[in-house]
Amino acid sequence: MIDLLKEYINKRIDLARLELIEKSSLSTGIITFIMTMVIVFAFFIILFNFGIAFLIGQALDNFSYGFLIVAGFYLLIMIIVLSMRKKIIKTVANNVLNFLNR
Repeated sequence: MIDLLKEYINKRIDLARLELIEKSSLSTGIITFIMTMVIVFAFFIILFNFGIAFLIGQALDNFSYGFLIVAGFYLLIMIIVLSMRKKIIKTVANNVLNFLNR
C-alpha cells in the first residue's frame, strides 16, 4: 500500500512538473511572438508618422506644423491612456491570471 502511495505521489509530481514546463514554454513562445510584433509595429508606426507629418506639413506649407500636429495627436492619446491606466492594469492582470490558470 505504501509503495502505491509513493508511486502515486511521484506520478503527481511528474505531472505537475510537465504541466509547468508546458505552461512556461507556451508563455515563452507567446512573449517572443508579442515582442517581435511590437518591434515590427513600432517601426511601422514611426515611419507612418513621419509620412503623415510630412504630408500634413506639405499641405500647410510648413513641415514643422505637420510634426507638431502629429505630436499633439500622440499627446492626446497619452492623456487618454494615463486616465485609463487602472482599467488597463486590471485587464492585463486578469488576462495573465486566466492564461496561467488554464
